[in-house]
Amino acid sequence: MKVRAILTAVTAALLCAGLANAQTDAALKPVQLKKPDLTRKATLMEALSKRMSTREFGAKKLSDQELSDLLWAGNGINRADKGGRTAPSARNVQDIDIYVILPEGAYLYDAKKNELTPVAAGDHRQIIAQQAFVATAPVNLLLVSDYSRFPGGANDAGTASMAALDAGTVSQNISLFCAAAGLVTVPRAMIDAEKTAAALKLKPTQKVLLNHPVGYPK
Repeated sequence: MKVRAILTAVTAALLCAGLANAQTDAALKPVQLKKPDLTRKATLMEALSKRMSTREFGAKKLSDQELSDLLWAGNGINRADKGGRTAPSARNVQDIDIYVILPEGAYLYDAKKNELTPVAAGDHRQIIAQQAFVATAPVNLLLVSDYSRFPGGANDAGTASMAALDAGTVSQNISLFCAAAGLVTVPRAMIDAEKTAAALKLKPTQKVLLNHPVGYPK
């Protein structure tokens, strides 16, 4: 009887915890992003000359416009008629998703709708970090490849390398935008992939590849 009572209590606690998490996640709402500002005045050569990796971030938050422009530059749609992206991808499978980790919660960047789709409430910056400085950045971008979008899926020998290449092109877009916009960032792969996948409710076919903490210079 004691064992049954303990199991009943544990089950009830888990159900309550799950309900609390669901209610917390429900508090997050989709965020409609501003239209990207395509009139920014910075040349490619200027951006390349300023590009560098920085591991210190100021506390100032990015404006709504800056966040929108950053995500569009990273992997937004620049040819609406074809759904073409600012970053190329192998076989045009568009496997890279950008998860936006903010202090209040985690979102998925929906390039087609130009909005942030809620994923999980709460501050998950420390979960994706294995280095303390990551949690000090006001925005963290997580690059995730969905292997199921490749013709051969996860079982194809070339999928992992193609996914890594695709993440690299998005990463460079992010770095160059930051250099042009007066922001700082660093591409990093030191991530607890298992904990991150659990926190963001990723599918088994989704692979965590890179993280970009982004902010203003300290």
